Amino acid sequence: MQPIFEQNILIPPSACDYSGRLGYAGAFAVLMDLATEHAERLGIGLAAMRAKQRFWVTVRTKIIFYERPAVSEAVRLVTWPEKPGAVRCNRSYEIRRGDELLIAGRTEWAVMNTELNTIAPAADLFPPELDYISVPAVSEPFVRIPARFDDMESFASYTVRSTDIDLGGHMNNAAYPRALFGAFSVKELEVMQARSIDLIFRAPCYEGEKLDFYKKEGEGLTDLRIARGDETVLLARIAK
Repeated sequence: MQPIFEQNILIPPSACDYSGRLGYAGAFAVLMDLATEHAERLGIGLAAMRAKQRFWVTVRTKIIFYERPAVSEAVRLVTWPEKPGAVRCNRSYEIRRGDELLIAGRTEWAVMNTELNTIAPAADLFPPELDYISVPAVSEPFVRIPARFDDMESFASYTVRSTDIDLGGHMNNAAYPRALFGAFSVKELEVMQARSIDLIFRAPCYEGEKLDFYKKEGEGLTDLRIARGDETVLLARIAK
């Protein structure tokens, strides 16, 4: 069985930002939708996982932006799962214009046993006949970010809305970057011009919870922390 799934789309206006190009948050959403559709085709989609009391959990994601495609531009989306380890597994993504690579991404996933509320093995979920590709779309390692910074600046807050909640009952993975980048002004985003974005998911969030956003500027990068009280729920690094 071939592991690669490809899909031709026009960049949807709903995923674009003020510049008329695929937004940073929109890129996370487009790639999550692609992964979800491929999982369904592999027999490890939402319904199949729920029947086994399992649920996919995103651990961390890295996206590298070479060029953000414009609204309604024709692109090809490509994704493939890498060979899983005993507990976790990675998935690669690409967005291409013909042969030109525009965006590359990689996500580390874990599987939650929803009955026991524990991490479950991932290796035995994929079809045994699947031919894995060993080369990832992103060769750079996932970043490591300390959970706390003594000198971080508080710059925004956010209350989790009903529209952020997924079928698992908690804040959807794609809702975090939407809330995070929504905390920046257009002027700040114009200056940002991110080359890569890393997200590290630390804890689930639920409707009505208040989240506080913190940031620390460094040379060529910005580290961000989303916290619920004293608890870190998400870490991010934006590299320029």
